[in-house]
Formats: sequence, structure tokens, C-alpha cells
Amino acid sequence: MTRRSIALLLFALLLPSAHGIAAPKPKLMWFDATANFRRFSYPESIRCYLDTLRRLGFTDAVVDVKPITGEVLFPCTAAPRMTEWNGFTRPDFDYLGTFIEEGHRRGLRVHASLNVFVAGHNFHDRGIVYTAHPEWATVVHTDSGIMPITRVKTKYSAMTNPADPAVRAHELAVLAALVRRYPRLDGVILDRVRYDGIAADFSPLSRSLFERYIGAAVPRFPGDVLEWSKDSSGKAVTVPGPFYRRWLEWRAGVIHSFIAEARAAVKGANPRISFGDYTGAWYPLYYEMGVNWASRRYDPSLEYPWATERYREYGYAELLDLYTTGNYFFEVTKEELARKNSAAVTESGSGGPKEAWYSVEGSAEMAMRVTMGAVPVFGGLYVEQYAGHPEQFAAAVAMNLKKTDGLMVFDIVHLIERRWWEPLARGIRMGESP
Repeated sequence: MTRRSIALLLFALLLPSAHGIAAPKPKLMWFDATANFRRFSYPESIRCYLDTLRRLGFTDAVVDVKPITGEVLFPCTAAPRMTEWNGFTRPDFDYLGTFIEEGHRRGLRVHASLNVFVAGHNFHDRGIVYTAHPEWATVVHTDSGIMPITRVKTKYSAMTNPADPAVRAHELAVLAALVRRYPRLDGVILDRVRYDGIAADFSPLSRSLFERYIGAAVPRFPGDVLEWSKDSSGKAVTVPGPFYRRWLEWRAGVIHSFIAEARAAVKGANPRISFGDYTGAWYPLYYEMGVNWASRRYDPSLEYPWATERYREYGYAELLDLYTTGNYFFEVTKEELARKNSAAVTESGSGGPKEAWYSVEGSAEMAMRVTMGAVPVFGGLYVEQYAGHPEQFAAAVAMNLKKTDGLMVFDIVHLIERRWWEPLARGIRMGESP
């Protein structure tokens, strides 16, 4: 049996089943920390919506307890506690503990989600990088120059530098504190275990660590890695330098090593807990985030020019017990996307078609292919992407259930505000039909 098969069997054994019938695929509902801050500040509200999830056939609740500010929603000496958001102060009660207790009463598993390499909200100038550790903010190489991300107000997430030992130690301490405090927690799912993008991190520390990795000096930094230019239309574009591919390889190694350390911290505190991760589904572009979420057995260098032969060594699917991917595309089927591509070329007379992975179906298939059975893959969708199109939303739900090992829905706030419980239920029925 593969690791994926074993993990799925364990998931099934933990769920109620009827008369020997095989348990349905896992279904995970996400509870964002700030979007739901006021609504879920009362135990009765938590109980109400957990009842709703159970009626719909959901098996897991994913509770965000560390939003992008770097604050946490549980008592912790390693990080400040968020008790107020957007002018509302939460009553003093055990938020995550209530989810765990009430979720277990309903037969639901409960995972805690943490935003890892981020410590500030740039739109509110709030968070650890503003109050305690400005040196943790990632340094970005923009077309306007090199600067800390806190000065780039077009970005709402003030990301940190994943290679900084102080940042890593802090995040590991928060993780360990969480797992020790809640021994009945079923799992953790990490989010934003990545770089801000291709323009990060270009700090002196990252330069030094990269030069140590390759065993050579980079004489013209950052230009020998990446520089900016203008295309024929005057748009700013990045131009790879001679060290670009090794830089991508090194960044993937930075993230891989943290995933390994995080797994050890979690399992060291509680060996029975599930260790999971969330990323976007667009694997052919996700190297820009410094992340290789594929299996170590998958070799991207055979398909993509940006990957070195060593890039495969930093695939981390084997380190996970659970992987959920954001198949965040409006077109559900590959056929839909092909029709759209055809229409776009006909109307404009130019422009290349998007590849199949720009659809829910295509991205789900790619995730299953590159993880190679190393870990259960739960296809995710972003509810708000289907605003005004409940049928498309239902089709996306069904596609994720059919093409992957389960479903992840982000986020419950959109279902509540749109009252889309019926389209969700319909999508589940379609996805679980033969």
C-alpha cells in the first residue's frame, strides 16, 4: 500500500460508517480567523455551524488560529494573542478548545491552520513586523528598488524571510506550543509556508546563505540572480540571471527543510497528530513561491526549463499526512477551458491558449500526478470565485470530489453570506454519485 492509501484508510477508520458501507471521501471546511472573527466569538455559533457541516456530510473542520498578523487565537507565550479585530473585542473563552470539543461530539475531526511565513497586515500596519520584529519582514526586489515588504502597500500580507533562523525558530515554537496545549487536536495544516513571490527574499542574509549553498560568490547581486527590464509595451518584467535556476533550487531547499523541521516539532509534541499543508495548485508556476510540493520521485526538470536536476530532491509530499491544494479556477472542466481558449483566439486573433491545469479538473489531475501517491490530496475551491454562478460552484465541488481524494472548501464565511448550502449539498451529491 502507498502512504496515500494508508493515510486514507486511517481517515476512514476515524469516521462513522453505516452497515459496512465504505466511508465517503473526507470533506474539509475552512474557518478563516479574521473573516469570521465576530461571528464565531460565541460557543453557540460554533455549535450551530458545526451542526450544519455534519448534516452536509463534512468530516473535518479547519480552524485558522494564526492569521497573517502573526497573532494567535489561543493562549501562547511565543506569540501575541489576538483578542480584537476590526473594532470588535472577543469574549474570553477557549476558541479552539470549543471547536475541538463540539466537533468531536459531532464526529468531526478538527485541524488547526497557521499562516507561517507572514507576520503583518500591510493594509492595517498591524502585526509582529510592525510592533516587535521589523527585521523579520522579507526584503523584496521590485522594479522600484529593493525594500522591506512593509513599504509595498499593494501587498496585504507582510511576509517574512523563510531562510531567517530567528523567523524559523519562532514559527516552530508557536507550532509546538499549539500542539502541546491541545492534545485532542486531530491535525495541523500549515499555510503560507512559502516566499512572497519571485521578488523575495533579496536580503543580505539570503545572499550570504545562497553563496554558502553554491560555494561561490555572486559578484553582481541581485542582477546575477534576477533583474528588472521593460518589454516592448513598456511593462516591467523580470529577467533571469546566470544564477537564477540555482537560486530557485536553493529556495525550494529552504522550504523543504522547514517542512521537515515543522513535522518533527509537531510529531515530537504529539506523535498521533496529522501533519498537513496547503498550497496553490498551479505547480508549473509555484516555483516562484520557492515551493516544491510534489513527490521526491517526480522530476520536474524533465518538463520545465526552470527546474535543475536537484530540484526534485526538495519535493516534500512524503513529509505530509495530508495535502490540500487550491484548485482556484472558474472553468471547471478542461473542455470548458478549451472552448474559452478557442473563443479568445477567435476574438483577438492572437494570444496563446491556457494549459489544461488552468481548470479545476486539470489542476486536480496535475496535483494527483506530481504527488505520485505519496500523500492524500484534497482538492480545494474558493467559494467567492463563483459569485453569481451557484451552478458553477456546485460543479467545482463535484469535480474536486471525483478527481482527488477529498474536498476542501474555503471559506465558510462566503457560504454563510451567500446562503449557498443547497448548491454545496448538490455538488456533494454529484461528486459522490457513481
